[in-house]
Amino acid sequence: MKLFQPLILFLTFSAACGLRCYTCTAAEPKSCTDTKACSVLFNRCYDMVTKGCQSSALCYGAMSCCEGDLCNSSAQLGSSFLLIMLTSAILKLFL
Repeated sequence: MKLFQPLILFLTFSAACGLRCYTCTAAEPKSCTDTKACSVLFNRCYDMVTKGCQSSALCYGAMSCCEGDLCNSSAQLGSSFLLIMLTSAILKLFL
């Protein structure tokens, strides 16, 4: 039980810290594995020639925007909420 408490705390804290997006520039496309915590003003991740954080009001045209942590990667990842719910279900099942 003591092992699961820090895990749950870590997952909850990471979800509460805000949106995270992959970031890179056209000049350095190999850096697209870098992540960034977005400021409160940005609620979407974008993926064009570059990647980063964006406001939903500015997501239009050729810009591909998505919601959720690290959603602008080539391999889609689940949200933190889903991970927290799955962890909670496993703990309920086994404890």
